Amino acid sequence: MHINTVTLLQLQARHRTYRYLYTNIMKKLLFAAALAMFTLAGFSQTPDLRRKIEVTGSAEQEVTPDIIYVAISLKEYMKGKNKVEISTLERQLQKAVSEAGIPKEDFMINNLSSYNFTDPKKKQAADFLASKQYRIKVRDLNAINTILSKVDDKGIQSTGVDGYDYSKLPELRRDLKIKALQAAREKATYLLSSIGEKLGGAIDIQEIDNEPMNQPVYANMRVFKAAPMADAADSSEPVDFKKIKLNYQIRAVFEIAK
Repeated sequence: MHINTVTLLQLQARHRTYRYLYTNIMKKLLFAAALAMFTLAGFSQTPDLRRKIEVTGSAEQEVTPDIIYVAISLKEYMKGKNKVEISTLERQLQKAVSEAGIPKEDFMINNLSSYNFTDPKKKQAADFLASKQYRIKVRDLNAINTILSKVDDKGIQSTGVDGYDYSKLPELRRDLKIKALQAAREKATYLLSSIGEKLGGAIDIQEIDNEPMNQPVYANMRVFKAAPMADAADSSEPVDFKKIKLNYQIRAVFEIAK
């Protein structure tokens, strides 16, 4: 019994020793981790003592959209007691588009109006007039007048510009941003030169988001009506867009050389 008691006391003493050592080691590890974090925080808060100059450069250019999306709406109409059906008007438009050299993929149906969602019985009614909307992608807006002149004028409900694009926009955007950065560097150089300082390397470069969103204004409204066939070929008045201005800015920070 005496031996068991001594053994138990020894085990308890060892347990207390191990617990003390474990606690002491953990305290040291936590202290080391806290010290490391404090040191890193101190480094991150070290002030930037470099002398700097911040400038903004810009570059701009005017362009005319060379891709235009035109919306055309056709609608059935009554010619006396007979109905000029949408299929007849559509064939005329398809033929005119093909003769204008426009690829099939650039001629599409936008939607069907008062047709797909109309009661079949109502479609058969004599006074029901179906309509369809189309979207044509062209590079020459003057071609639309030629196309419309070959479609029954009474079946054309409306036409208008549905959108536009510029085929070389990615290249132009890149070139203007490069010119804007070069303009910023040139500005920083002559500003520092005026006080006897020299330009160092770039520290920070940021784009200023100012993508132009303005829509071009069409200068000639003749696109909104069909021209007579006799006048279509002789039309000398151009249908064109006013130019839009693209402007890009770059904010740059440069070091002032020692």
